Amino acid sequence: MEVLYPRCSGLDVHKDIVVACVRCVTAPKAHEVRTFGTTTSELLALSDWLASFGCTHVAMEATGVYWKPIWHVLEAHFTLILANAQHIRNVPGRKTDVNDATWIADLLAHGLIRSSFVPPTQIQEIRDLTRTRKQLVREISQHSLRIQKVLESANIKLASVLSDVLTQSGREMLEAIIAGEEDPERLADLAKGTARKKRPALIEALRGYVTDHHRTMLKLHLDLIDALQEALCKIDETVGEALEPIQGAVEILKTIPGISDTAAQVIIAEIGIDMSRFPTAGHLISWAGLCPRNDESAGKRRSTRVRKSGTWLKTTLVTAAWAASRKKDSYLRSQFLRLKSRRGPKKAILAVAASMLTAAYHMLQDGTAYQDLGHDYFDRLDKTKAINRLLRRLDQLGCKVEVKHAA
Repeated sequence: MEVLYPRCSGLDVHKDIVVACVRCVTAPKAHEVRTFGTTTSELLALSDWLASFGCTHVAMEATGVYWKPIWHVLEAHFTLILANAQHIRNVPGRKTDVNDATWIADLLAHGLIRSSFVPPTQIQEIRDLTRTRKQLVREISQHSLRIQKVLESANIKLASVLSDVLTQSGREMLEAIIAGEEDPERLADLAKGTARKKRPALIEALRGYVTDHHRTMLKLHLDLIDALQEALCKIDETVGEALEPIQGAVEILKTIPGISDTAAQVIIAEIGIDMSRFPTAGHLISWAGLCPRNDESAGKRRSTRVRKSGTWLKTTLVTAAWAASRKKDSYLRSQFLRLKSRRGPKKAILAVAASMLTAAYHMLQDGTAYQDLGHDYFDRLDKTKAINRLLRRLDQLGCKVEVKHAA
């Protein structure tokens, strides 16, 4: 097999140590192996050691977050390749740190490692912020459920009347309960807006048995929710400042139906704005885990399930796809309804999400706004098929029609 990189290195990364193997075809020894620590001084020593051999390329596994400090130290001096651990598995039964580093170096030398997508530092920072924001939103939801659990323990059926116990009406009622108010009629008087129409139901729902323990737990969860919401506001402010230089890309993505400001920020944080990293839109869809896997043996297709990858981006796109599927007279809604009748709603919504990501790829690549193809795109694509389908449907309903084409 042809050697593409005569002087390269493979790194087996762990929390406290890095096993480095240098592969040089012209050296007295083909492989040189050395172990380094993961402190900054040790990583700088690793960089000097690799440079002493004249290495040009360095490959490492994506091991948790332990690869990131190594990447930042070596990025300015070598061409780095981040490998998916599932793609470079060694022969079973030969698992040692030295063998792993040597195996990675041998694969790299022959160009057999496919590099993972590592965005620029600016995009990585925005990605950390958007992912943290999503985690905080999940924690707020969990504390809301815990508040409902405490209310049920006190036989307060507030969640059965209000759609959300953390609305303005629900929040004031909870604060009054914490302050010691027990009269259900006074608590029901705190309702705002449309909740006032539910006053009789609220009086019955707020008649319970509340103890000091329940008040303590409710106050604890409400304080935590306030702290999390304050952190969310700080993250939104920081994300806005970080995206200010590339705000134009966010505005372009927001022209896609179903893409909100938050969804556009997540897309930018996950894929960046430089689409040259992905040769085609199909490569981006595959990286995001929105296309069927290849699983074929003996000429039979065994599975078409999507891969478990790109979870942060995939969930955001699927949520946006549900919103886009409800926009009337749009191409995305027509695509969803067309596929839903044949393949079911789950596969249909994944197809819509893939279409939205395809549009985002070309929009970021060309710097153009979204142009809807129209709700009648599929009918215009092949009028004959549409006419025959409608004729068959009329025939099933017992109607006989004669087709006459307009002049």
